[in-house]
Amino acid sequence: MLDLDRFVEDCRAAASADPTHRAVTEIVARALNEPSNVLAAVGEPTAGGIFPIYQADDLTILNVVWKPGMTLMPHNHEMWAVIGIYGGREDNIFWRRVKDDPDGRIEAAGAKAMSTGDVTPLGKNIIHSVTNPIEKLTGAIHVYGGDFFGIHRSEWDPRDLTERAYDVERAKALFAT
Repeated sequence: MLDLDRFVEDCRAAASADPTHRAVTEIVARALNEPSNVLAAVGEPTAGGIFPIYQADDLTILNVVWKPGMTLMPHNHEMWAVIGIYGGREDNIFWRRVKDDPDGRIEAAGAKAMSTGDVTPLGKNIIHSVTNPIEKLTGAIHVYGGDFFGIHRSEWDPRDLTERAYDVERAKALFAT
């Protein structure tokens, strides 16, 4: 079983020594080498939600559980992130800003499907939307290079893809309903 306290300490040390996501990506990849060990450490998901494991100004580690069929609108993080799937699947659409658009509109720029055991780093400027396309809960460890809940960032309206302030409470409610 993964020792969560040790995992947190390893991530903190890596983020402190290397301000990029590279060292943390290696730690998450090592943990996800045996996804069942991560599952044993965090417990079998029973409901969707955002479950903090560690939170500080310089690092946040979350256990994120996506409900079946759930989609989270395009958003950014304003910090690097490393995502590791310990059970299920998530599909990411990557977006880019439309040059010189006064409303901050975005357009699709790529996609990536992640399955159990996959680990993906996301740079500070990435904009993405996420869908759990399967009929079961998907569990993932998310490590962020900052305070995930405290930083100002953006989300985009799913209808017209215009930029607005990210509403963390709306996101939490989406996971919980």
